[in-house]
Amino acid sequence: MKFATFEHQGKQLVGKVSADGQRISPLPAMSMLDLIERYEHFAAQIDAGHPAALRLDEVRLLAPIPAPRKNIICVGKNYREHAREFSKSGYEAGAVSGSEIDDYPAVFTKPATSVVGPDDAVYTHPQVTDEVDYEGEVAVVIGRRGSNISRADAERYIWGFTIINDVTARDRQKNHRQWFLGKSLDTFCPMGPFIVTSDELRHDDLSIRTWVNGELRQDAHTRDLIFDIPALIEAISAGCTLEPGDVISTGTPAGVGIGFTPPRFLQSGDVVEIEVARIGRLKNQFV
Repeated sequence: MKFATFEHQGKQLVGKVSADGQRISPLPAMSMLDLIERYEHFAAQIDAGHPAALRLDEVRLLAPIPAPRKNIICVGKNYREHAREFSKSGYEAGAVSGSEIDDYPAVFTKPATSVVGPDDAVYTHPQVTDEVDYEGEVAVVIGRRGSNISRADAERYIWGFTIINDVTARDRQKNHRQWFLGKSLDTFCPMGPFIVTSDELRHDDLSIRTWVNGELRQDAHTRDLIFDIPALIEAISAGCTLEPGDVISTGTPAGVGIGFTPPRFLQSGDVVEIEVARIGRLKNQFV
């Protein structure tokens, strides 16, 4: 099933999106986090639908989880060709030729304050950076509390999937070595438009594409991940509790701005669209 957080008549609501993608049925959950945590409790209402279903063009879609309880967990260099383009770009501090592929996942976070929704503006922050880049990513939404989760058991903890644009200030990422400051500017984590539950999708069968101003820049598939989603859940949960509603963004494929010569950074007015098959399309304009 497909779910969204939306605004209608000044109220923030959670709803189930119809199979044809044209309507949304409000649910009694207080938030998407509430829906995830008490999913079985809401099962009857979800199955029954809602007599007052709204047209999607009547509502404003928000980030599916507009107020995460903790930082967004992100993974870097998780597609081979992107790891190589990053290493060759000169923007990876300490990059060594021949060691582009890591032995362990590179994990960092983006603060909850960076999250915005579909069609929201993304600020280029010209007073802070002039090297803004895009990174289209498949994100996993955790559905159960757990730690020390084995790879074999990891799929039981996946509630669904959404889309994230891991927007990055490349100069700050390089200059500060640790990636947090380059990844964490306000509005630098567009998310959405929907979460699709894991019973409808396979983690190793998701295609992802990114366009900038209508030009296709990224075109990949989750089967190309270096560390697949069960491996990421195993690594991240080792000694660290994951909770319902936690989001893991799984890494971006090749084709980002720094992969070009010269680099092609985003400017005010640019539009980035990211599509994951069967989830939807996340579109944002940079200002």
